[in-house]
Amino acid sequence: MSSDLRGQSAREIHAVLPDRADDLARLQLIADDDVPVVTVVGKYNHGKSSLLNELLGQQAFAVSDKRETVALAHSVQEGVRWLDAPGLDADVGSEDDRHAFDAVWLHADIRLFVHAAKEGELDARERALLAELLADSERSARQTFFVLTQADQLADDSELERVRAALAAQCEGIEWRVVSATRHRKGQEGGKALMVERSGIPALHTLLRDAIHRVPHARASEAALLRDEIHSALSEHRTAQAALLDTLRTKQQQQREEFDRGLRAVIDKSGADIDAMLNALGTDHAIVPDTAKDIYASTAGKRERAHIQIAYSRACIAIDGFLTGRGVMELPSEQRTAASSINSVMIAVLGISVKFRKDLRAMFCDVQGRERMQRDFAHYYELSAGRKTLAQRIVDVDAALRAAETAIAALQIMIART
Repeated sequence: MSSDLRGQSAREIHAVLPDRADDLARLQLIADDDVPVVTVVGKYNHGKSSLLNELLGQQAFAVSDKRETVALAHSVQEGVRWLDAPGLDADVGSEDDRHAFDAVWLHADIRLFVHAAKEGELDARERALLAELLADSERSARQTFFVLTQADQLADDSELERVRAALAAQCEGIEWRVVSATRHRKGQEGGKALMVERSGIPALHTLLRDAIHRVPHARASEAALLRDEIHSALSEHRTAQAALLDTLRTKQQQQREEFDRGLRAVIDKSGADIDAMLNALGTDHAIVPDTAKDIYASTAGKRERAHIQIAYSRACIAIDGFLTGRGVMELPSEQRTAASSINSVMIAVLGISVKFRKDLRAMFCDVQGRERMQRDFAHYYELSAGRKTLAQRIVDVDAALRAAETAIAALQIMIART
């Protein structure tokens, strides 16, 4: 499987599980690079670079009394990549802090946790990292060894034992490998085999050689674990999105059904009241136009038109109350006019006033009129803010569900071809 295809698959998974970015990066690295990686991690000036140089038998890493390692220094020897990460006192949030994270958590197959013997007990940050490394070794099968460096700077063996006892009290069950890069170098330069042996470097070298041989098996176990965890997380996400989508669609349908039933009941009642009122009237005076001399007079036509308008207003109030309770009030922005007073759903569907019996009857008493009102008000209901928000939520969750399915397929591709 090509690195590009793996990268595309990782991006599709990351879009669904952004919190698994580091695991995805680690899984991709395992697939793309088969070189075992040993990372040395510890605080500044605790002898990390010196230890690496003695293990490699060459000055591959800079050694200084001032802080040197602020980037991810590395050296490849005999098919193994060795990394010297920035110290634990790297600035949090800085670029070298990210280098330290990558060295320990992304690249490393084997971690050497280094602590200078002269410092005595671990500080809070060292204890926190140590706990994280132990937990990760238990989870991922990546190997971690704990190295007590600069042993030559202690006065004698009794002081060394006091330091080891203090560390044992802090970190129960951890075996500290005591080394001295200085003794190893002097022993080699002076041809003193016993000093070389007492430096602890040869024993650590043997330990690392055996650990490096175990890396392929450890990587296979780690890759299987990461795939299982990611697949489980994707499956849970897909199930949750499918359930949420079903809930939202059911809610959408139920809301619409309740709206339709409620609106129909209000319209039917208003229509029945209007029909009874119209049937009780006698002569249709409303259709008789007023004359000029009637402008200030109370006529039968005026009284009936007012009576019809009151009946119409009562029906509008009943319908408007129902619509307001469901958020159907103002017209959508694209339909609004400069006259804000008429930008209401009620006016858009029913108009401003009704003066004649035939118009009132056509609107509320005829089946076609009631169906038109039902249809038009339902149209604006679907354009209301609440319904549009719900509809968009359904679109978003459906897209999330499809993204989860795509991510699961992408993971299957990675599993099948790595």
